[in-house]
Amino acid sequence: MPQHGKKYREAAKKVDPDRLYSIADASELVKEVAFAEFDESVELHARLGIDPRQADQAVRSSVTLPSGTGQEVRVLVFAAGEAERVALDAGADYAGTDEYVQQIQNGWLEFDATIAMADQMSKVGGLGRILGRRGLMPNPRSGTVVREVEDLPGVIRELKGGRVEFRNDRTGNVHITIGKKSFDAGKISENVLAAVDALNRAKPSGIKGVYCRTLTIATTMSPGVPLDVNEALAQASNVAQ
Repeated sequence: MPQHGKKYREAAKKVDPDRLYSIADASELVKEVAFAEFDESVELHARLGIDPRQADQAVRSSVTLPSGTGQEVRVLVFAAGEAERVALDAGADYAGTDEYVQQIQNGWLEFDATIAMADQMSKVGGLGRILGRRGLMPNPRSGTVVREVEDLPGVIRELKGGRVEFRNDRTGNVHITIGKKSFDAGKISENVLAAVDALNRAKPSGIKGVYCRTLTIATTMSPGVPLDVNEALAQASNVAQ
């Protein structure tokens, strides 16, 4: 069994294994235990009480982080004609359809998010096997399939400004990037609250029993800091109101 390195073990000693932390305390501690020399991402990890094999229990949604993600988001918009021009004017990094479909089929993936005009989905649909497994496929449920040209600029601004899509994995867990280690604790807390609220709102109607079993925040390489789930859900709900 692989063993953690010395820096990780030293950092882990700072996390009380018998304590569930408030969002504010965890946001402070996750910065303290982060030991890597680069600006690590901060992530929220949720273990859910869902059966990922059941289609009606799938969790998929998005959240707009109030403090952003701390990283540049390259947006590709599948559009033609006037919509293509509007997308580029609104700040999209790439816009078009036929040429980008071909490039993606040839292995090009130099983008972080995609949007598609609804009239282009017949061409984009064949990319599902490539984009879907990377979480890059435009989807109406996440608001990345757009019907009206005038709605494009707003969606592009959201994606570039801190909108993050999330979905459960095969084990029923959800992982959401919520910022960078360089963020102050207040910004991390704001983003955690927004992510927890979005996760709770995405609860499938057919779930029985406990939906959100555990919540943990961690940087890319640090030990996780467990949250008090009930307190986090209540606090996120109050902020959302």
